[in-house]
Amino acid sequence: MAIEDAMASLNQKVNIIGVVVEMGMPKRSKGTDCFCTVKIVDQSHRSSGISVNVFAENMEKLPHVESAGDIIQFSHVVMKTHGQDVNAVFNKKFSSFAIFEGKYGEDFSPYQVSSNFRPRDQDKKFVKDLRKWLADSEIDKGMKEPLSLREIREGERVDLFCKILHICEVTKDEWIIFVWDGTDTPPVSVQTVLEDEMDNPLPLQLESLPLSRDILCTFPTVGTILRVIVDQGSEKLSLHLLKVGKWVRFLKIICEVQAGLWRGVLMPSTKLRYMPDADLLVSQRQRFYDERLSSKWERMPLSSFPWPSRITETDYEHVPVVTLMDVVTHSEVTAKFKCVVRVAAIVPWRAEDFCSPPGTYRTRLTLEDPTARIHAFVHAEDGEKFFEGYPPVDVLKRKRNKLLGIAESDDGNEINNAPRNPPWVQCCIKSYYLVKGDVWGSRRYRIFGTRLVT
Repeated sequence: MAIEDAMASLNQKVNIIGVVVEMGMPKRSKGTDCFCTVKIVDQSHRSSGISVNVFAENMEKLPHVESAGDIIQFSHVVMKTHGQDVNAVFNKKFSSFAIFEGKYGEDFSPYQVSSNFRPRDQDKKFVKDLRKWLADSEIDKGMKEPLSLREIREGERVDLFCKILHICEVTKDEWIIFVWDGTDTPPVSVQTVLEDEMDNPLPLQLESLPLSRDILCTFPTVGTILRVIVDQGSEKLSLHLLKVGKWVRFLKIICEVQAGLWRGVLMPSTKLRYMPDADLLVSQRQRFYDERLSSKWERMPLSSFPWPSRITETDYEHVPVVTLMDVVTHSEVTAKFKCVVRVAAIVPWRAEDFCSPPGTYRTRLTLEDPTARIHAFVHAEDGEKFFEGYPPVDVLKRKRNKLLGIAESDDGNEINNAPRNPPWVQCCIKSYYLVKGDVWGSRRYRIFGTRLVT
């Protein structure tokens, strides 16, 4: 039946076929089953579509739709009402399904079928007609355009279009999905108190332990990698069904800031759509990333354009800028880089303590850009250059306040506990190691060739 006709056949078993426009996250039912919701459209009902609630003994037996726009055929589903809505219910005892590639498909063999599915000769015609309709129509027309990571706002529930890079259980029952789209999340204010940095430092990442170098080196080095946290109410067992390397559209995902770092939260109500690699949005995002990667200056944070703050100068003004992800994934332990960063924290925080009693600079900066956070030390002669010698304490305070975005009143006094908005600044970073037998594990970073001229 056409979907329009099936919706008028309440409490009857029907056969329907349609184009998948939306997938709900698989979950556990209140009993022993697993279930998910598949939303489909066809030529007769393309505006809002119809939802099919699918029940199965386990996650593996649920439909695993590879891309939005693929075609799914349901046999012997029962039409029901829920409130004002009409939907179809898939019963694991007598219903069946088969999934075919969408408009880019060339054969008529389904790539997934339920165990009790029986193919029919007329199936080929139904799939062929839907592919032709897909090629001539725009089923996404009128649907809200998904946001890029550079457009997110705190506390909003939004649709995001991203590529899944990695999924892992960071601690027991705590899962994170790492997603990316080639753009940068917007900078946020830092809410922490500088006095607490020694005992309660800003985290370098949201996960309790950093990812292994083998994983990090597979990530893109330009563009924010957003951590998406799985909400406690979501079904964690469904995460293994997410496909690493695929572009996906998350519907109704919440964006938050924690410790000055962006994160997404996957809610029980979140739905997703896998997008084919040939989709226009995929090619647009990939082209944007390729342009940034090949440019001499576009590795700079997008929010730092047209140029970062002039409160720092370096000895290598014409050296191209790299990202902090370039730094941490560099193939050699010892190397030199130039980056555009924000200074999120400093230890020690009091200007009087920047030097040890003998007069040697010894500070640690927490640097961040849209790709990563690292600790970098300002030590000895590099500190003399950075702070321009040994200026009076009031001058050091002024330099520190400018560098960290510490708010000041009209009379020059610091405003206690006010949110900080550090400016984007240039700096040179060199990597080194402390232990000869553990060069990667003992790798550290220092600031060099940089002056704080404010």
